[in-house]
Amino acid sequence: MGKPLILVTNDDGITAPGLRALVSYMKEIGDVVVVAPDSPQSGMGHAITLDSTLYSKKMQVDLSHTGTEEYSCSGTPADCVKLGLQELLERKPDICVSGINHGSNSSINVIYSGTMSAAIEAGIEGVPAIGFSLCDYNWEADFSPAENFIKNIVREALQCGIPKGVVLNVNIPKLPQQELKGIKVCRQAKANWKEKFDKRTNPMGKDYYWLTGEFELLDKGEDTDEWALANGYISIVPTQFDLTAHHAIQDINNWNLK
Repeated sequence: MGKPLILVTNDDGITAPGLRALVSYMKEIGDVVVVAPDSPQSGMGHAITLDSTLYSKKMQVDLSHTGTEEYSCSGTPADCVKLGLQELLERKPDICVSGINHGSNSSINVIYSGTMSAAIEAGIEGVPAIGFSLCDYNWEADFSPAENFIKNIVREALQCGIPKGVVLNVNIPKLPQQELKGIKVCRQAKANWKEKFDKRTNPMGKDYYWLTGEFELLDKGEDTDEWALANGYISIVPTQFDLTAHHAIQDINNWNLK
């Protein structure tokens, strides 16, 4: 058998250091094709482009990554995966990896994440998929402490398979390699954002707003991603794109809906 074909994407843009690190790690495992946004798309969630055209450009961002096909895309992270699978790749990839995101996508953040939405889009298309995020928003973040963990997770996913309808959300604490304790497979912590808007006025007298807020952890469980990250572990949360609240079906059936 030949090498696995790996689709690499992200939401921080094709030149982001996190994606460049992930490409270098994946080249040790298989043949890599990159399809990533041509500009940062953080917080885009699962948005897709419907009312304008998409453009793609073949390019080489890093001369050390010779032999790797790379395409920038004018759309969202989900657009990148759709375009890659339908138009740019010669065959269906064996796995899609998204990231490495600059910043956490743990807990409720997964809802807003372009990184995870790209992975979920691949999962919807039947491609095993993993989103990787480092809990460090610094553009010059050091991804190397987690390199071996990331490669091991991908190799295990290729060998063992990811359950159908499941996409893995992997978050990595900002720690030196010697302080990373290992990996915890866990659930998504219950949390939300206590948000507010910073209202300002521009010189023309027009009001504008900046979204701000504080993260509120509402979960004290020791089986969550937030607990794992706070205690030095890499978290893996198996997520699903079937949003059915199965536990609520019977309750709703008890309504008088005749």
